[in-house]
Amino acid sequence: MMTERLRLGVNIDHVATVRNARGGAVPDPVRAAILAEEAGADGITAHLREDRRHISDADIEGLMAALKGPLNFEMAATAEMQAIALRHKPHAVCLVPEKREERTTEGGLEVARDENALAHYIAPLRDAGCRVSIFIAADQRQIEAAHRIGAEVIELHTGAYCDAHAEGRFNDRDAELRKLTDMAAFADDLGLEVHAGHGLTYDTVQPIAALPQVMELNIGHFIIGEAIFRGLVPAITEMRRIMDEARG
Repeated sequence: MMTERLRLGVNIDHVATVRNARGGAVPDPVRAAILAEEAGADGITAHLREDRRHISDADIEGLMAALKGPLNFEMAATAEMQAIALRHKPHAVCLVPEKREERTTEGGLEVARDENALAHYIAPLRDAGCRVSIFIAADQRQIEAAHRIGAEVIELHTGAYCDAHAEGRFNDRDAELRKLTDMAAFADDLGLEVHAGHGLTYDTVQPIAALPQVMELNIGHFIIGEAIFRGLVPAITEMRRIMDEARG
């Protein structure tokens, strides 16, 4: 039986998306983050995009001041974002692609092609005490590159698996799950901590949560959407229940 508790990181980006659709101050992503912590989230994830499409600089300031638990700061590998991360020194930074040319065909960050530049980029972040995570496809070449550049954590991109399930392509879904299973084990063997996320729902989270090497799931869009119908705390509570059931 697996005994280590699987962590849940709740991404509050799309609370800011709703706020920004109209302008003003509501709904407040910081308030959502505090509620998420009270509901059992082990951490909060927020992505400060270069275009500031949802989360703002002020939101990051507010989260750093208000959170009791860790902030996972998602960001592009740019000089601007590095400076912001070094100023705030969040618990973790996760490098994610924002532009098409930064992505692999599977959707994660293209690490292998930019290995040398990324190794130099993350060194100051690690020196500042941030845990560095790389959001990548379940691809051995990318995982090996993430390990070589000094990342401590990888987050496996579960989008293709979730999309195949939603579209009823169950053979493709099962193939993606096998790939995620194999690459989680491969990354763990290299000494990387394994996280996973993107597109996970109540219907798709259980097989991912059951993978023994996966230590954390980061889930946002579905939870925020489900909160419209259930409320934020019940939506998180149900996700936590399914994850715990899968882990046991």
